[in-house]
Amino acid sequence: MIGFLRGVIVQRKPPALVLDVAGVGYELEAPMSTFYKLPETGQIVTLHTHLAIREDAHSLYGFFTEEERGLFRRLMRVSGVGARLALAILSGLSVADFHHTIHTRDTTRLIRLPGVGKKTAERLMIELADQQPTVPLAGSVPVTVPSRNEPVDDALSALIALGFKPQEAQSLIRQVPTEGQSSEAIIRAALQAVAR
Repeated sequence: MIGFLRGVIVQRKPPALVLDVAGVGYELEAPMSTFYKLPETGQIVTLHTHLAIREDAHSLYGFFTEEERGLFRRLMRVSGVGARLALAILSGLSVADFHHTIHTRDTTRLIRLPGVGKKTAERLMIELADQQPTVPLAGSVPVTVPSRNEPVDDALSALIALGFKPQEAQSLIRQVPTEGQSSEAIIRAALQAVAR
């Protein structure tokens, strides 16, 4: 099992990124909550990781905090929730917001997330109701990331990768300011619009 990786950010195209660790490029997928906190490309970062092994693929997922990784693993144990849906949930809600949503049984908030239907929301409520965070949760402030060449296209691709249909993703992006914004900022604004 790979517990964490510490390396230089070589490429970032949400939800994917590449870390150079001692000359080896590791491809990871990460929720937007992690992307908001990443330093600039070329900087060193440490990410907590989860390795998923299937017959057809070995997939590595990266998380800025242990709490995010822990919630990802709990979500993966819920029947009908795969890695893609778990990443979408973590991209739409912080760990603290997710636990609050489960505690208050706010299924409406969960249903607003891409890929979460009524049955999945109810299953999450039932299967995770008794699980409490084991580490105190602290609020985090996102780091401003420099703008990429094509932030709107990257944001659109990321929203589609998170489970939105192309038309839904385009509609969300049209609702938020994009001028001079990084792809991460556009994605964050779009996900916040969904959560309202």
